[in-house]
Amino acid sequence: MSVSMARDEVAGNFVNFDPFRVPSPCYVIDISKLEDNLRILADVSAKTDAKILLALKAFSCFAVAEMIGGFLHGTAASGLWEARLGRTRFQGAVHTFAPGLKHDHLAEIQTLSDHLIFNTLGQWQRFKPALRRDGDCAFGLRINPRHSEADNPLYDPCAAWSRLGAPIPSLEEQDLDGLTGFHIHALCDQGFDPFDRLLAATEVKAGSLLEQIRWLNLGGGQLITAQGFDRGGLVGRLRDFGRRTGLELYLEPGTAVALNAGVLVTEVLDTFWNDGHVAVMDSSATCHMPDVIEAPYTPALLGTETVEDGVDPDPRDDRVVRVGGPTCLAGDIIGTYRFDKAPKVGERRLFLDQAYYTMVKATTFNGTPLPSIALWDPRSDDVRVVKQFGYEDFEGRLS
Repeated sequence: MSVSMARDEVAGNFVNFDPFRVPSPCYVIDISKLEDNLRILADVSAKTDAKILLALKAFSCFAVAEMIGGFLHGTAASGLWEARLGRTRFQGAVHTFAPGLKHDHLAEIQTLSDHLIFNTLGQWQRFKPALRRDGDCAFGLRINPRHSEADNPLYDPCAAWSRLGAPIPSLEEQDLDGLTGFHIHALCDQGFDPFDRLLAATEVKAGSLLEQIRWLNLGGGQLITAQGFDRGGLVGRLRDFGRRTGLELYLEPGTAVALNAGVLVTEVLDTFWNDGHVAVMDSSATCHMPDVIEAPYTPALLGTETVEDGVDPDPRDDRVVRVGGPTCLAGDIIGTYRFDKAPKVGERRLFLDQAYYTMVKATTFNGTPLPSIALWDPRSDDVRVVKQFGYEDFEGRLS
């Protein structure tokens, strides 16, 4: 993440939250912080006329769909089931993009979607004869500007051999009849400057292609709601670009919607010594916070300091503890932390900033229970558990 965040910004209202008010493990959403983020996004939209969509791939908590619908223009889906979720549980428009489309999904996706975005020109040409032209669904194409800004190759759609989007040079002198817009996405939780460079590169490379369309979806990855993000720069850039091109603009943030709006409540199950102090929690990196392993990164744990990799533990200091999950995966390690005092079995802690890319990615590997989901309003101190999972949820996905 290129936009730095102060520790108190990440913790927010959760410094005052009692983790024993919910089951453990449990994702808890601070709806006041969520609303703050949504107000920022709505303000950017109002000042630029760009429409902003929630990227369901990052945050799909439909328990707060009504709140989200009061600020944003709709949802961005990554396939049939997300499109169905966006249409049935959320409000506003549904824009759908998937690198791989199945022919037997096409009719329903078109019915559910206001924009259906194809990944390649070949995909568009293959499915074009089967598309209905009597509805309100507009068709677009994802383009690849081959301009990399993501720090991690795992999250770089413009890397070599990318599956994502049609390289712009391949579209020159091609028949784009029937396509009314383009989609680009090449950022990952970044500030304004990378967005500015990406848009500039797209303008240069796409050239006259932009004159053939009516709308442009600029994707997500802009960390608009973070402290330090240059929102003034973003507003000015979008205004200028929209004025010069006349294009209808869309943004589809995911992380920015739920940034710092959620925690994962966890309980200490065991502590012991093995070359250093170890704690086993009832929350798991691989099951409940997979980006900890995939990104990788170490999530902040309230009441602790993160100990950098390579630091040898002092056996006399029982406050320096390596924290991991309950699964059999040796690499199910969340991080190493210096606690305010040595953790004890039964104690509960809060992993911070765990609203996005957590609930949507959670698994039951090893039969590990899925965390409950709760909403908390710090203004009234009301807590409501909106979802709990049981054995049947584990068994139901198996055969």
